[in-house]
Amino acid sequence: MSKATQYTGYRSYSYLTPGVDYETFELSDELDRVPEYDQGLDAEQLARTRRLVEDNIVVSLHDHPQVFPRDVGKIREYIRTGREHTGYAGLARSGMTAVFDNLMDGTACVTSKCGWKWDDVLYDIGMRLCDLAHQDFVRVVYGLDDIQAAHENGQVGLVLCLEASTPIENEVDRIDILYGFGVRQMGIAYSESNTLGSGLKEKRDGGLTVFGRRAVERMNKLGMAIDVSHSGDQTCLDVFEVSEKPVLITHAGARAIWPTPRMMPDDVLKACAQSGGVLGIEAAPHTSLSKEHPRHSLESVMDHFTYCVDLMGIEHVAFGPDTLYGDHVGLHKLFASNLGVHDAHAGPDYEEVPYVAGLENPTECFFNIVGWLVKHGYSDEEIKLVIGGNVVRALEQIW
Repeated sequence: MSKATQYTGYRSYSYLTPGVDYETFELSDELDRVPEYDQGLDAEQLARTRRLVEDNIVVSLHDHPQVFPRDVGKIREYIRTGREHTGYAGLARSGMTAVFDNLMDGTACVTSKCGWKWDDVLYDIGMRLCDLAHQDFVRVVYGLDDIQAAHENGQVGLVLCLEASTPIENEVDRIDILYGFGVRQMGIAYSESNTLGSGLKEKRDGGLTVFGRRAVERMNKLGMAIDVSHSGDQTCLDVFEVSEKPVLITHAGARAIWPTPRMMPDDVLKACAQSGGVLGIEAAPHTSLSKEHPRHSLESVMDHFTYCVDLMGIEHVAFGPDTLYGDHVGLHKLFASNLGVHDAHAGPDYEEVPYVAGLENPTECFFNIVGWLVKHGYSDEEIKLVIGGNVVRALEQIW
């Protein structure tokens, strides 16, 4: 089940000698790490699901398509090498046309356990670009033409992104440098406040700073998409007001469905739609749960989808599953102090799961999402909008 016909089996850094040129780790399986998710679709529904994925532009607004070590205890050691592996084999089976790849971000801990260091982020981007330059299946996306070309050529487009602007510190010109490195989307803050604005874990939200306004204006001028997924509520609202272009919430859900700081309140969701922006529905472990489905699964995530469609309009909803290849739950526990996971998820008690059934990794997400939409009576046109059309429309105005 794939339209990625150009994939020929390339693996990350295969142009080098393992164990000589770089340190090796036993990595997680990209395929079949967990049992296949069965929605009980009949033959006609399966055929329609396959057709919709293969024939149309499919865009993930937020994922981390990297492969992590099988042993969670070795993840920090792996990351410190600065040489993360892209899940090429998994992407080739994903059905995605393009993925907003959020790199290692705050976990690019090459020199610092705290992450978000400028040099480490550039190291991360440069190493990834070197690997990408040695193959021709995944193409770096610099504009909409690259997404269209990926669709036509059986490739997967990769949009370089950062979840926060923290590494630019107080230097607005660093946004230009990141753009020059290929970054086409960047968040305002990741949970903790920075020079631009407040993160969602802060008890008091000071909103967008004066420097943050300059940064938003610069991103608008450059054509860099702005994300507020991990920003505080007032900071989000300020960004919508200041930005002259649509603003994205690349991976979140509705606080009305699951009342935690990590989810967005109605006024923020509606303001995003009014800006012309798009929300990507989140599926990272223990984020987008629901009262009806408190054990995190595809069903929980789609409770957020249906609510947000009713609130924002279907033209403003997409998917940013926020998945990876490996133990995502273990990664969250490892980096809880860095990423503010516990603060962001403060709210109702929930049953911990080893993985999100139906949305465990980038390979399975969109086949299962489209299968759910087919099973629940959505039209082809509606499905095309939420799996890619809405994102493309917003990017036409942003980029």
